Amino acid sequence: MWPEGIIPDSYLRNISIYKNLFINNFGEHDIIIIGLNSIETKNDKNLLFNSMAVFNNKLDLIANYNKVNLVPFGEFMPFESILSLIGLKTVTNNYQSFSSGEVRIPLNIKNNKIDLDLLPLICYEIIYSGKLSKDSNFDYIINISEDGWFGNSIGPKQHFSHNIFRSIESGKYIIRSTNNGISAIINPIGIVEQEVEFGSTGYVELSESKFVKSTIFMLYGNKIFLMLILIYIFLIFSFNKLNYE
Repeated sequence: MWPEGIIPDSYLRNISIYKNLFINNFGEHDIIIIGLNSIETKNDKNLLFNSMAVFNNKLDLIANYNKVNLVPFGEFMPFESILSLIGLKTVTNNYQSFSSGEVRIPLNIKNNKIDLDLLPLICYEIIYSGKLSKDSNFDYIINISEDGWFGNSIGPKQHFSHNIFRSIESGKYIIRSTNNGISAIINPIGIVEQEVEFGSTGYVELSESKFVKSTIFMLYGNKIFLMLILIYIFLIFSFNKLNYE
């Protein structure tokens, strides 16, 4: 699993130029996950997406996901038709905003060796507590990111900490791959089992994992807090009524 933007100036539709490189370096049962951009044409207009693509060693596309939650001013420009008139542009490209994907659902990855459902999250989509997916039937959360924008600030560590929160909330393993950040494997109780530290190079390898049932939070999300507030209000009125009696 390679991070977001690992192959610069390459798009999903022309990734085949690397076919021989992949065939020579990966086995027939290998699955490769890459962060890259993709372009789709709708109503005679080219839409640009920040995508995650899954390939076999022959670079046949198995599955792909277009990022749903985009970074304001980084990946898209709010009120672009107006703000572009005064020269404002997105940080990540110089010609147009990224378009948002429609929905985030688990990707089914299957070959002769594996049959897994992976929930894709690109970059800061990991921060959305309680809003990862309506479908909780998946095996792992995979998060790819480009943390080079943060430089040597505390940003990469803060970004990484959200992965720990999401693993505990969901009761799922998180496999994270990032440029210039912290790549890691985090188990369902928030323990970092393997890690490539900030500013270092290397890899992590998941060889064994234990699956747990979805947590209550994964099933109901932030609705739990609304329920607790309603229960709290009910108890207040109940106790007040008892005091009056």
